[in-house]
Amino acid sequence: MSPPTNPGPIAPGDSGRRLVLERFTWIAAAVLVLASLSFLWVAEEVMEGDTLRLDERILLAMRAPGDPARPIGPEWLQEAFRDFTGIGGVGVLSLLTAATLGYLWLMGMRRTALYVLLAIGGGLLMSLALKAGFHRPRPELISHGAMVYTSSFPSGHSMLSAIVYLTGGALLALIHRRRAVRLYILGCAVLATVLVGLSRVYLGVHWPTDVLAGWAGGGAWAALCWLVARELQSRGHLEEDGAPLGSGPGGDPTG
Repeated sequence: MSPPTNPGPIAPGDSGRRLVLERFTWIAAAVLVLASLSFLWVAEEVMEGDTLRLDERILLAMRAPGDPARPIGPEWLQEAFRDFTGIGGVGVLSLLTAATLGYLWLMGMRRTALYVLLAIGGGLLMSLALKAGFHRPRPELISHGAMVYTSSFPSGHSMLSAIVYLTGGALLALIHRRRAVRLYILGCAVLATVLVGLSRVYLGVHWPTDVLAGWAGGGAWAALCWLVARELQSRGHLEEDGAPLGSGPGGDPTG
């Protein structure tokens, strides 16, 4: 009987990485629970009509006094918010999704690319199902600063931007080893998501609670996708840092 193979010492970098991933896992689990509960709470309050007065006050606060047709602020600010709402539109999000898939494919991460496609596609179906189920009317007390063609709750732009930016950002952060890179990617994803949601209220096309629900639903979905991806990666079903499946830290097959 041959003696057991000594796996050798654990590299300090690998140990630190495992610790960071464990922390990310706990954070993602907390986000999943809190965001899901927040969505359910906002949905219940909206359906009971308890948020209407607060929604109206916030919307009118973003309008020029005596002129509900005009948002507060100079023209350049209004144009900036129209640009912000555009980065949460279907065209831009589809382009970013395709670019992310292309990046992962070129990195040799074919299974991760497929997972991202399924995660974002599943989030889109969830958003459409929720909007059809609640069927809340759009705000009518002020004029709209952008074209609308679906029901109001939850905000599709807010939820889809959270799904695409947070899911994509979380999964991209997962494949990078450097902490600064992970934080940068997640920070950009959160910033884009927040700006899209704020723009929807500023332009008068959504109630504030629509946006809160969109953020909560999208955040919960992103956290769930991150947790599932982490589990699949730990089992060797998703690639890491572009290394082929079944490869060691140096990129050579471990047998």
